[in-house]
Amino acid sequence: MSASTTPLFPGFGLPLNFDPCPPSGRREPNPPDPRGEGKVLFRTALDQKITSSRMGCSRMPMLTKRETAMLAFTNQITDKEDWEKKIYQESITNKWRAEVMEQNDDFTVTMFDYCLEELKYKAEIYGETGCINLFHGDVVKSDSAIPKDLQEALKVAVAPLENVPDQAKDWHPGSDGMVLDLVHPSLYPLVYGLSRIVTSEKLDLRTCLSMSGTGEIAPVPTEEEARFEYTRRHSSERVLAFSRKFQWLPCDVDISGDTPKIISYINNLHPQKHGDLYDILEGIIQRVIPLWNKTLTPLRKFDFGQRIVMDDVDYGDFEEVQEREGPQRDFDDSDFDEDVFYDREWQWISEHKRRFLVRPEPGTFYPPTPQDPIDLKKDYEHRGLQIIIKLANIHLTPEKPEYNGGSWHVEGKMNEHICASAIYYYDNENITPSRLAFRQASDIESASSQSYEQGDSIWLEEVYGIQNWSAAVQDVGSVETRSGRVITFPNILQHQVQPFKLQDPAKPGHRKILALFLIDPHIRVISTAHVPCQQKEWWVEPMVKNDGPLAKLPVELRSLIVNESKGFPLSLGEAKDLRKELMEEREKYEIVLDSHFNSVQISLCEH
Repeated sequence: MSASTTPLFPGFGLPLNFDPCPPSGRREPNPPDPRGEGKVLFRTALDQKITSSRMGCSRMPMLTKRETAMLAFTNQITDKEDWEKKIYQESITNKWRAEVMEQNDDFTVTMFDYCLEELKYKAEIYGETGCINLFHGDVVKSDSAIPKDLQEALKVAVAPLENVPDQAKDWHPGSDGMVLDLVHPSLYPLVYGLSRIVTSEKLDLRTCLSMSGTGEIAPVPTEEEARFEYTRRHSSERVLAFSRKFQWLPCDVDISGDTPKIISYINNLHPQKHGDLYDILEGIIQRVIPLWNKTLTPLRKFDFGQRIVMDDVDYGDFEEVQEREGPQRDFDDSDFDEDVFYDREWQWISEHKRRFLVRPEPGTFYPPTPQDPIDLKKDYEHRGLQIIIKLANIHLTPEKPEYNGGSWHVEGKMNEHICASAIYYYDNENITPSRLAFRQASDIESASSQSYEQGDSIWLEEVYGIQNWSAAVQDVGSVETRSGRVITFPNILQHQVQPFKLQDPAKPGHRKILALFLIDPHIRVISTAHVPCQQKEWWVEPMVKNDGPLAKLPVELRSLIVNESKGFPLSLGEAKDLRKELMEEREKYEIVLDSHFNSVQISLCEH
């Protein structure tokens, strides 16, 4: 590559905090510019501008408790076999109505009727696509996106990564020997100041090995480029949203043809030894892209239709009842105490007022207005996609029969620019049902703009499930992580793996997942197309083969040369030390980000 075509990426030739669309909204003159599409990046909860904003389009619309219940009901129904047929059978829907209204005494006939009409609309889309949009975000699930033959092929192709000697198994640090990493981006990531970047050409699945150890050392970004700082309350410790040490490495995926092609190596997956797995992953990516399209479309204009909107705070005839039945002033009583009276009155209001609250209902269901859809293939085939790939197993045994779940988190750091994830649960055995939960940072404008009596926050808790002076964070819902299911979701939501345990405690069990993290297609980050393989073991292998430069040396001398070569490429021990440092940085970041996610409180002003 000539100097004029030297690749530019955030953190290499461009500031780490480079934004392809400046805040003014000005567009770059040439959309194919390798620096970015010149368009606004998808919103992510990692961005401080998003989570710190109190109102407006940077936070998700606030959900009423009733809408959350409707979303949960719709999710539950679409988990049933042949649900798309059963919704037209009145005897079955009558049973569903009775069940949901018995389980939730705030679930009304109007809510059920709306859900039923929405389910009929979703059934039409499901018949065409095999997937279902669930929650604002959009969270999407599909049990048919990945065909059974591809699922079985994945199990077979992954087996060589699993069937290794015990000493070679890479148990995830801190998982108590339950989480087995097969392919994980935290091992051999881009390390600023250490990793090398090749600028003369794009590396393919062959040259990534032969070019190992070559290239320019990636510079350490300046602190100024990290842009945001999250600080712990009551602490001077600073945590940067951008890492100045590490970046997970995506592979480049060509989507210009009929099927996607992985054109640069998947970090930690040998491209020649596991060529069959590369082929299978390409097939899975092809089937996940339509789900990502659905997940990302609402984020283009941040447009999420609400089923229930609260127009005003209305307590019906409460004031009349209070005058008739509530505590009464007795000014003729010489012992009348105004303070005691107000205490009694407030106690009576607290006990009785909430049952008079007029709770908002959904209107008539109408199919949503068609949005300008995201089409990743059509929109970005000229530049392709970048995807971070992870394969991991959770193993339970009679000695370790329960997985306690994970923390609330958002994927990656700002360096990776992850905009959406896909998790494929391709193999569950002898474990109880588990779920993946989601929550959102909510826009408080809909609550703050209401007209309400001074000191009254009963309606806030009853309608929205949020207490005054609490964090404007709401649980959106959860999705069952059944075998064969793909779930996609945007990085605007936090997610959490829920606990599960052995179904039969006398036998072992497992869950196996494939995770795909999509880099925002409006920007290009440093990928394996320019970072040659960093594994010393991979670098050594061709050197000791028959025609390799070390092949004819005695084994002792060969080992001495390999072991004494310091710096780069990295030995597994060196890589694990760096992984520990990366994980400590990100764990610290997750804690602070979660605190920041919860930092905006709803506070009903006195007036």
